[in-house]
Amino acid sequence: MKVILLFVILTPLIGFLINGIFGRWTKPIAGVIAATALGISFLLGLFPIFSVLHGHIVEYTYFTWMPFKEVVVPFGLRVDYVSAVMLFVVTFVSWMIHIYSNGYMAGDKGYARYFAYLNLFVTAMLILVLGNNYLLMFVGWEGVGLASYLLIGFWYEKSTASDAGEKAFVVNRIGDAGFIIGILYLVYYFGSVTYSNVFPRAEHVLGYGSTAATIIGIALFVGAVGKSAQFPLYIWLTDAMEGPTPVSSLIHAATMVTAGVYMVARSNAIYSLSPIAQEIVATIGAFTAFYAATMALTHKDIKRILAYSTLSQLGYMFIGVGIGAYWTGLFHLMTHAFFKGLLFLAAGAVMHSMRGLLSIDLMGGLKKYMPQTAAVMVIASLAISGIPPFAGFFSKDAILASALEMGHPIIWIVGEITAFLTAFYMFRMVFNVFYGEEKVEGLYHDLHTHEAPAVMTIPMWVLAILSIIGGWVGIKVGGHIPFEWFVTHSAPTTEVAHEAHYSEVLLMGISVTMGVGGILAAWLIYIKKIITAEKIANMFKPIYTLLANTYYVDEFVYCCIVKPFWWVSTNFLWKFVDVVLIDKGMVDGTGWIAGRVGKGLRLLQTGFVNNYAYWISLGIILLSSWYLFVKII
Repeated sequence: MKVILLFVILTPLIGFLINGIFGRWTKPIAGVIAATALGISFLLGLFPIFSVLHGHIVEYTYFTWMPFKEVVVPFGLRVDYVSAVMLFVVTFVSWMIHIYSNGYMAGDKGYARYFAYLNLFVTAMLILVLGNNYLLMFVGWEGVGLASYLLIGFWYEKSTASDAGEKAFVVNRIGDAGFIIGILYLVYYFGSVTYSNVFPRAEHVLGYGSTAATIIGIALFVGAVGKSAQFPLYIWLTDAMEGPTPVSSLIHAATMVTAGVYMVARSNAIYSLSPIAQEIVATIGAFTAFYAATMALTHKDIKRILAYSTLSQLGYMFIGVGIGAYWTGLFHLMTHAFFKGLLFLAAGAVMHSMRGLLSIDLMGGLKKYMPQTAAVMVIASLAISGIPPFAGFFSKDAILASALEMGHPIIWIVGEITAFLTAFYMFRMVFNVFYGEEKVEGLYHDLHTHEAPAVMTIPMWVLAILSIIGGWVGIKVGGHIPFEWFVTHSAPTTEVAHEAHYSEVLLMGISVTMGVGGILAAWLIYIKKIITAEKIANMFKPIYTLLANTYYVDEFVYCCIVKPFWWVSTNFLWKFVDVVLIDKGMVDGTGWIAGRVGKGLRLLQTGFVNNYAYWISLGIILLSSWYLFVKII
């Protein structure tokens, strides 16, 4: 098992090295190599997962990585009840995306480079998930940051793509600073960063409600805000759509943005000691869920609509882990991976068929050309809308029910309103793209619109099946929920006691009503056209304009943050500090002084012996006088 667990990480790393070093020769089969590596990683990962299912935590230390005086950091891997869920999600969903990419990226000149980056991305995510300590998690954390930069800016010839990659990299560095501070605090208080040394001692070392627990929790969450794109560090995620669509699917479903949720859930022993940190996590999650959903209402770019939906769904996950019901956040992370991965792959199939067209306002009636893509898109949209028996219903309902029962009625209300908005904007997209009339006559004929090839549709159908049945582990059986029991079986947390009990049927009825209501509203507006979207936009023009411009956040950031920093960097740090103080002052000034001193001393070199005797005599007189003066005094 020790070797098997190591090779879960090594197989995609080997795929990266093969395509990265020998890409010129492996280009025709680069996709096969990369997908095979992920398939092997998934199959190997089943061994530790089954071991955990049978009640055995798998943990091995391979070598001592950083032996400090008092803090020893091992290179160790761990699969327990939390990381087992992530291991399955990361390897399986990534495998499907790798297979799909073989069709989507066919013919691209960077084919081998793309698959090398893709394998690197998953390798970094597996290190993040399987590492048995925070420092190893941070290595994976930075690894997915690097890989996302490479993949978002994959088509670097486009300035928008390269700029988006840089933006993602810079914004994430802000969050990473918080993560580093949190790790340093852990070292200070525990003298260790290994989970097995930190979590069992957390309550004894920190104490319930302590300032230390709050500081550590908030610092770690700052890192999660950046990586999982929560308010206010979400601004990089929508621009990340500049990368190839399968990359968007990988980032949004199985890798980078789920890292923050996993880290908070993994650190439940710390967060359970700080009600303040928990409240901050849940509040920011609820705000981001609603805030992002409102921006998705008016967007016309099919990928950006899905990007804002990811922000919103991540908010739900943070509500779950923030209120202390950690299993619900992980549950929604898993189901979301299925239907969000599918949504992006289906959107990619549309783009692939329509030569990169993104605007839903130019589509319509696409179902007759792409019936399979339409079917899987509807399945995924029903899942994200929380309609039973689809996967999203069970996980979202678990989060909202837990929020209400644990004494967070405002968060519950915000979550239910967001559920309505989610169903509305998702079916606004579905109805605009696949149903109704063709909006541009002859467009589909000119583009030779057709269904995606089997290498793309088969992974979509696999994820579609999981989008239907993937949430059934959330059905209560024999008095308990299988997924909740599995995640919390080994280490029950000090969750807040339930303050109230509500009818499960009533809560489920409200959630379903919100989802159905959103779908019905979209149907009345975009199919039946009881009232047109244009008329609604004109009725609420100020609000529509605000949402269409995404609250002018990018403009605010550019005006109030980027521009001032640019001015300080160019006019003060560069032109004054660098040029005037360092170049002209310290560097050139030192040379100027040395030259002048040299010229002055050169005058003493006359070549006449009597001059040298004069100066030597003068020196002796002065030194003797000074010596006598000191002695007398």
